[in-house]
Amino acid sequence: QVQLVESGGGLVQLGGPLRLSCAASGSRFTITIMGWYCQAPGKQRELVATITSGGSANYADSVTGRFTITRNNAKNTVYLQLNSLKPEDTGVYYCYGKEWIGLREYAYWGQGTQVTVSS
Repeated sequence: QVQLVESGGGLVQLGGPLRLSCAASGSRFTITIMGWYCQAPGKQRELVATITSGGSANYADSVTGRFTITRNNAKNTVYLQLNSLKPEDTGVYYCYGKEWIGLREYAYWGQGTQVTVSS
């Protein structure tokens, strides 16, 4: 049973930085894709950034240039550095993982961590 546990959320002032971490446990392999989604109040969960085990990163247009996703494959851990935060970045940030074992696809979600940007 793979579990993703996020940490690092909280209250931050406009323009401030924040760093989120997500550690995966229970996987026998390096999780192929890891990433972050955000669910703002009253909205659907949306992609923020993903990164493959090879280090290829993908970002939502709204965060490009402000957020940076990195990972440590040996620890199956993914990080999200959030800079120049805006009030619209407020939401619950969920860690995401996807891997393929044989022909089967597995997707995992963390419990979420709240990020609140105050103006």
